[in-house]
Formats: sequence, C-alpha cells, structure tokens
Amino acid sequence: MRRSDREITDINDILEVIEKCDVCRLALNDGEYPYILPLNFGMQMEDEKIILYFHGAKEGKKYELIAKDNRASFEMDCSHNLITDKAKESCTCTMAYESVIGFGKIELIPEHEKYNALCLLMKHYHKENVSFNQSVMQQTIVFKLVVEHISGKIHK
Repeated sequence: MRRSDREITDINDILEVIEKCDVCRLALNDGEYPYILPLNFGMQMEDEKIILYFHGAKEGKKYELIAKDNRASFEMDCSHNLITDKAKESCTCTMAYESVIGFGKIELIPEHEKYNALCLLMKHYHKENVSFNQSVMQQTIVFKLVVEHISGKIHK
C-alpha cells in the first residue's frame, strides 16, 4: 500500500468498515475486461475467515462467469466527505473515506443453507430482526465469497 499512514491493519477495524458499507462491488473475470457489479451483501466470520454473502435471480451473466472462474475481487467504501482548504491559494481538496478491498473464491450456497445466508443479508441492513418472504428463496441464488486477502484504508 502506497500510503501506509492510511492503512487499516487491525481486522476488527476492517470489520467495522464493512459494517458501515451498504454496497459491495464484485469484480469477476470476463476475458478482455473485468465485469463489475454492485451487490447488497451480508457478512460473517467463520474459522477466522471473512465470508461475504450475496443473492440474485436464478440466471444472469455473473453465474456464467463464476462457473468459468470463481476467483473474484471486491471493493466497498463509505464515510465520504469532501474536504476543501480554501484558505490556501491553490484551494486544495481531498476526499475523506473508509474502504476495503480484497479477493477470494466464490461458492454457490446449497438449498439447505440459503435461509441462514439470507438472514445474514437482512441483518446487515436491519439492526432489528426482520423476517422476509421465504417463498422467494425458490427464485433466488445465494452465493458466498470466502475472503483470502483483505486490506483497508481510511482518510479522515
């Protein structure tokens, strides 16, 4: 990391950033260019590894790409704030932010694990316990990304 003064090294601090984010951008291999898509997500720690959970319709380009190559990168960011210094003649500006990037491998979730994974997604967006229509699980694919490497960065 070029700016080591902004690096987040404590895993608990990285997890706090993830909790604040509401979108995870997932990048998949698609030949000449990467294919990137914004997704809602849930998260949990399992055997000291971060697991990110996603869901979507039963068909689509992302599943074709995952079937060919299940390696993926991801990025999420939050706490954006424009910082300007008009007192200086050059009128400098920068952006405050918190971000996390990483990579890992994607696995499709079997039917019997869908409910728990979808509950993790709901938990990420609702602090209270919110139920959902379980009949939608039949039309939904749920997949997870097992994080192999992660790094965080903060600028305040």
